[in-house]
Amino acid sequence: MKAVTDADFGSEVLESDKPVLVDFWAEWCGPCRMVAPILEEIHREHGDKLEIVKINIDENPKVPAEYGVMQIPTMNVYKGGVVVKQIMGAKPKAALLRDLAEFI
Repeated sequence: MKAVTDADFGSEVLESDKPVLVDFWAEWCGPCRMVAPILEEIHREHGDKLEIVKINIDENPKVPAEYGVMQIPTMNVYKGGVVVKQIMGAKPKAALLRDLAEFI
């Protein structure tokens, strides 16, 4: 799972050929740290169909502001440069897989 920045968000996420889940997170966010290993697992299992990247909102404030991210963790799925799904809050793996079923 790789990190993206305000600078490469367009090329890495918006211009991607496959759906991309973007994990908006911060170092100080406990629930973000809880969901990170789950996203790593999903990335390992389904990375061929769904790209998963993360963006640190403290280091990259522009993109979260553009997409109205007000709480973290927020996970947006982008397809064809558009947000097609938004998942808010930490969830167990089974719930995340259900939320992502149409993409994996």
